[in-house]
Amino acid sequence: MSIPTAEQVQAALATVNDPEIKRPITELGMVDSVEVSPDGVVAVEVLLTVAGCPLKDTINRDVTAAVQGLEGVTRVDLTLGVMSTEQRAQLREVLSDGRAQREIPFAQPGNLTKVYAIASGKGGVGKSSVTVNLALAMARSGLKVGIVDADIYGHSVPAMLGVADSRPTQVDDLIMPVPTASGVSVISIGMLKPRRDQVVAWRGPMLDRALVQMLADVYWGDLDALLLDLPPGTGDVAISLGQHLPNAEVVVVTTPQEAAAEVAERAGTMASMMHQRVVGVVENMSYLPCPHCPPEDDHRLEVFGAGGGERVARTLSQRFGYDVPLLGTIPLEVALREGGDVGKPIVEAEPGSPAARELERIAGTLSGRGRGLAGMQLGLTPSSKF
Repeated sequence: MSIPTAEQVQAALATVNDPEIKRPITELGMVDSVEVSPDGVVAVEVLLTVAGCPLKDTINRDVTAAVQGLEGVTRVDLTLGVMSTEQRAQLREVLSDGRAQREIPFAQPGNLTKVYAIASGKGGVGKSSVTVNLALAMARSGLKVGIVDADIYGHSVPAMLGVADSRPTQVDDLIMPVPTASGVSVISIGMLKPRRDQVVAWRGPMLDRALVQMLADVYWGDLDALLLDLPPGTGDVAISLGQHLPNAEVVVVTTPQEAAAEVAERAGTMASMMHQRVVGVVENMSYLPCPHCPPEDDHRLEVFGAGGGERVARTLSQRFGYDVPLLGTIPLEVALREGGDVGKPIVEAEPGSPAARELERIAGTLSGRGRGLAGMQLGLTPSSKF
């Protein structure tokens, strides 16, 4: 029986991704040594980025499975070590690609990640639920998706994703977003607090620094889409976002009633003032499917009235001079609320429900717009010399 070479073992290890960084452990310098004995025992030492890595069991399982799958391997002896300060500095350099610190990658010329800021005029319209479910719907279609919970005071996204008690891993001054079972990575100010129940009482400059930290000091990798759950209203975070990410596209969330629609128009107008494009309106809690009628009757109870989303889309289209479509109308469903409470969003827990189907359709409309270079700054300087 032939035994594998060290090169073959390295090739197998190259198929193993770090569960947080989402890149091969061989590329990240995490494989410290490989030894193959004549009797087929393979000894591998893998260096964790930090002591107490929360996903070391995942690394252990994936490395063992990759090496055990090679012909001639009789046993895998895996040792988990920890990177030295110098090795972490080298990893930091690899991940940053030589970029200056506190540089927001999504704001750089040529970056192809589609950035969607999910905004609302007032609280209580389900903006965070829409953000989470849209992100998961995009991930289910095969996209690499991240979420920034930029609602500094009302950070609820981690709980909705089932990772409320998770803490990000830090490699020197580089922060790893928290991965979820759905494949979506997330960072929230709630994950950076010492205690979950601690109150955030910050004003303008601190809010700006927190937003920059979640965008610039977090290793996001190559994302197809990044969704930001903004605080309601037109305050400091919305202004900071416009300054740091002018290329972000804004989705305005409202409910049907007049009071919500009026303030939603203000949120859209703020985005336009910051030179961001409003790409659509989502009407949440649009109607309640009648619990006493068969589904085919499509009997709807308009608990919060009707027409708010259409009004916001029409007003913003007239105000901006370009089409701002109504992307969709999401019905009221108990499962939508329950999924957010227990960390199992409806697009995964009940994908066949009316709300989940509508969210999937909206996500498809947004992601189907592609991520091209049209309208983006390329960092080119015109020259008069030909």
